[in-house]
Amino acid sequence: MASADLRKELECSVCLNIYTDPVILKCGHNYCRDCIGRVWDTQEGSGGYSCPECREEFQDRPALHRNITLRNIVENFQSTHPDQEESGVFCTYCIHTPIPAVKSCLMCEASLCDNHLRVHSKSPEHVLCDPTTSLENSKCSVHKKVLEYYCTEDSTCICVSCCLIGDHISHKKESLVEASEMKKKKLRNVLKKLITEREEMEKRVQSLQEHRRKVQGEADDETERVTVLFRDLRRRLEDLEKRVLRDISGQAERISGIINDLVQDLEIKKEELSRKMGDIEELCNMTDPLTVLQESDTGDLCDTEDGDDEDRERHDKLLHDGGDLDVGGISHTLHTGLSDIMSGVIVEKCPGTHVYPHSTTKGKGHINAEPSRRLPQPSPTIQPSRRHPQPSSTIQHSHLQARRPNIGVVQQKFGVSGVTDILLDVRTAANYLHISDDRKTASWSSSHQNRPETPERFQCPQVMSSQRFSSGRHYWEVDVGGSLYGIVGMFYPSIDRRRGQSWIGYNKKSWGLERWGGNHYSVIHDSNKTPLPGGVSSKRVRIDLDYEARRISFYDLCDPIRHLHTFTTTFTEPLHAGVYVWGGDGYIKICGGNQK
Repeated sequence: MASADLRKELECSVCLNIYTDPVILKCGHNYCRDCIGRVWDTQEGSGGYSCPECREEFQDRPALHRNITLRNIVENFQSTHPDQEESGVFCTYCIHTPIPAVKSCLMCEASLCDNHLRVHSKSPEHVLCDPTTSLENSKCSVHKKVLEYYCTEDSTCICVSCCLIGDHISHKKESLVEASEMKKKKLRNVLKKLITEREEMEKRVQSLQEHRRKVQGEADDETERVTVLFRDLRRRLEDLEKRVLRDISGQAERISGIINDLVQDLEIKKEELSRKMGDIEELCNMTDPLTVLQESDTGDLCDTEDGDDEDRERHDKLLHDGGDLDVGGISHTLHTGLSDIMSGVIVEKCPGTHVYPHSTTKGKGHINAEPSRRLPQPSPTIQPSRRHPQPSSTIQHSHLQARRPNIGVVQQKFGVSGVTDILLDVRTAANYLHISDDRKTASWSSSHQNRPETPERFQCPQVMSSQRFSSGRHYWEVDVGGSLYGIVGMFYPSIDRRRGQSWIGYNKKSWGLERWGGNHYSVIHDSNKTPLPGGVSSKRVRIDLDYEARRISFYDLCDPIRHLHTFTTTFTEPLHAGVYVWGGDGYIKICGGNQK
């Protein structure tokens, strides 16, 4: 009985067999290594692991430690009780101490240990077999004889009497050994197939578990990426808000400063007028004519010349030429900032997709990490007061002309016909500009053009002309009406070709006419922007270069032609025409040109 109790203590509670490679958990319970491994495989993804007996939970899958002491006990028990471990059948005649049986006699219907087997009868009718507890199943239920044959037709075991006088006389029969071997052979084939199927299932389970871990890892990475993305988006929005509010506050302070200057000047003049009014009233109240006529400063009192014309002009200019907030410029800054932010989000989400002109790809699937340059904030065109003098500049800008020159004079000045001598140089075109076959039209493209990256190629959506001008008088016409955002103008060939440094007008080496948001236009040089009231009515402009006269002029080709602006400076290099275009289906087309 002690042996039976010990065997029970050595049984795994999962497979109910004696431990194989026993391991111990933190809770103190033991299991076969393979058994507890299979149990925990079924618990994958449930949020934790638990002991099958005490249900103690573990957040992470515990490491399995071999129980060496228990393994030694199992090995010692198996070495001293080998048959018991295999059959669990005890000797029928050892009634005081259970001894494992080594054979069972079908005739005696008893199980025998080694000692009783030595004295057992050796006669043929005493058939010995492996230890079994169901000896009655080894005899024929009709004739009570040992089952020795197998009827293949009825698929049943029979005795000798069944073969001679029973129902199986005419049936095909085999010995139990032959029938057993045949069935074993079939079972081995089935077993082989089942082993193969189990291995395939184990591989599929392992593949699914690996895929689950992969998906979970991707989900964790994506969660972290999206979290960082939205954190960066919130930061960028906060920075844009501060910048726009700072711009609004700065414009308001500048306008307020100018207004304060005007108010102080007017207050001084108002006090002077009050003094004069008091002196005049005092003279008018005098009764002595001689005193009134002999007053020495009456000439000054009676002077009603328009001495405040200058103040009135400053007042009118403030109200009409820049005394309001530059709402268009603020909106442009806000729009550009939001576009820049959303561009960064889309580029990170879809690598290899170019969605904004200020992001540059070095090739397919590669995004330039250089931060996008914002459009410079427009400055309100307010005339400075005497307390805020205008800074001097080597570039002299002409005033916007409100007059409309005679159409015949302008046509005579430029000539009536033009030749298509301005061609775009594809070698310099950015990879997100499409250049037409006739090299006259540049259009924004959302797909990469796969042109080779060279030092002469622009990184922003810009292209220069093949022609260079170092002398003479030249002009050409450009259709800008198809662009959402575009710049046309001229620049030196030494202009920086990098993304944020090469925009026409946003550096000292270029002069441009900028169009954005429908019909908003500005002329710009060295990031100094001058808005053009009224925009360009014809959406078609003429650019005139007089190299010797040091002038670059822009004209609106309306009827009559209207002069927009002239830059005057000393040219230090040859000049090229240039085009910048971005957004949607935007394009800019060179319509014609002429040389004088």
